[in-house]
Amino acid sequence: MEQLDPSAAEQAPPGYHDDKDASLKRLRRVEGQVRGLQHLVQQDQYCIDVLTQVAATTKALQAVAVHLLEDHLKHCVQEAVTAGGDEARDKVAEASQAVARFLRT
Repeated sequence: MEQLDPSAAEQAPPGYHDDKDASLKRLRRVEGQVRGLQHLVQQDQYCIDVLTQVAATTKALQAVAVHLLEDHLKHCVQEAVTAGGDEARDKVAEASQAVARFLRT
């Protein structure tokens, strides 16, 4: 995992800051889905039923990631582009790398 510059993190809140409660709610829902998966496996449920729930959980987590990425683009990247210079180039490259990681999964 990449290390973030601590001074950059202190400068401004993350893009999801204003919508943090919604993000946490989504993550708690995913957490509940994962616990449900554990229960299905513990109860020796049918493989296809477990796989169906794995797919649903994966999609829910991907939705959280897309939401966070949108917030990042609207907040962090937009501010950097407005400022211009190296920071803008770096933030756009960082966002492109994040999108590439999602596409590989």
